[in-house]
Amino acid sequence: MSTVTLRALERIRRENRRQFAVQSISVIVAIAIVWWSVEGTGFSLRAAVAGIPNILQFLWEDLLPPRLAAAGRYLVPALETLYMSYVAAVVAAFVSIGFGILGASNLVPNPVIRYASRAVVSFLRAVPDVVWGVLLIGVVGIGPVAGVIALTLGAIGMLGKNFADAFEDIDPGQVEAVRATGANSVQVFLQGVWPQFVPAFISWSFYRFDLNIRSAAIVGVVGGGGIGFALITNIRLFQYQAASMGILFIFGMILVIEYLTARSREAILGRS
Repeated sequence: MSTVTLRALERIRRENRRQFAVQSISVIVAIAIVWWSVEGTGFSLRAAVAGIPNILQFLWEDLLPPRLAAAGRYLVPALETLYMSYVAAVVAAFVSIGFGILGASNLVPNPVIRYASRAVVSFLRAVPDVVWGVLLIGVVGIGPVAGVIALTLGAIGMLGKNFADAFEDIDPGQVEAVRATGANSVQVFLQGVWPQFVPAFISWSFYRFDLNIRSAAIVGVVGGGGIGFALITNIRLFQYQAASMGILFIFGMILVIEYLTARSREAILGRS
């Protein structure tokens, strides 16, 4: 065996040993963090297992079966949740395009503008939708208006970041090809940047609409309107079987919206 081959094998062995050491250390650190987190939260597996009979008793005696007669009281709140989610998703999607452009390094070379844009969407993303809901209820009052604004702010925080990343991932060759034809900045954007961005825009916008259905139910619990508000009202009145009907409504809405958004995305983007 040649000296070059021996050196190559030795280099591979060293690299394998290094990777094994890194992986072993990573596993040890992960286990230590889990143990530290368990200690910090006071979590007890024994207590969790001991509580299972009480959970099953609550489910069997109080929550089930769902009260079918209560379905009528969730129809209007369910539609309200759908309206809130849709309006918030549409407004946030188009506002986030601006944040995406300003936050993309290949479109805006000025680092101050870029970091400022990303800082705004990071702040909006850092505050949970339910917290926005609580704050806005104190400003605009209980109802769907607070819910729509809360969902919109949360959606901008998510979409703004992903749109900026999508703009940065576009193929610069296509942009340069359009620029080489003598096109101005607007034409370069519309013909070189925007066509590459559209698939990400469609996918992320539909995905956020899907998430808004879930978030709207949570925001509604704190007074943001929609089906969540109707659900928490039944829970506070100890009408758990009526509340379980509301949970089924939310589950059904999520399934339907997931199916419709998936099919719409495939139809728009031409995928099967």
